[in-house]
Amino acid sequence: MSQEPDPVAGFASLAGRTARPLDDIDRRILDALVRDGRASIRTLAERVHISRTNAYARVERLVRDGVITGFRAQVAPEPAGLGTSAYVSITIEQNTWREVSARLARIRYVEHAALLGGDHDVLALVRAPDNAALRDLVLNQVQAIPGVLSTRTWLVFEEFDGVDTPWATS
Repeated sequence: MSQEPDPVAGFASLAGRTARPLDDIDRRILDALVRDGRASIRTLAERVHISRTNAYARVERLVRDGVITGFRAQVAPEPAGLGTSAYVSITIEQNTWREVSARLARIRYVEHAALLGGDHDVLALVRAPDNAALRDLVLNQVQAIPGVLSTRTWLVFEEFDGVDTPWATS
């Protein structure tokens, strides 16, 4: 029997971890991998101007230390059939984050959710095929989660990624 992943468990496991500080080479490696996660160790070493052995050891350490948490494809939502994107803010009852986040993690089209400090408790990025699917998700699925008090939805008209990663060196 497979066990459902706990979306909050990752935060708890990183809380006590003391990873060594990133140096300039680590930052250059991260910048290169964020730009092209499919780069081979050889290509990465050439781009960062270090040996392949050093590149391999550093990437392994960054993975082991939890700095790099995985490698994945970036999918353009619209060509993939998800033409409606929205941010949904969610106000929840105090002390229900664990249960609410576990339910949100299982709702199709919820791409990302974050616990916030401020006027709203949770912000979720939703990518759905159309407005009808978005409406169903918010009104019938999210608002039905025990502990959810209210929601507010903002449609995304256009979006972009920043030009430079936070790991880019000056």
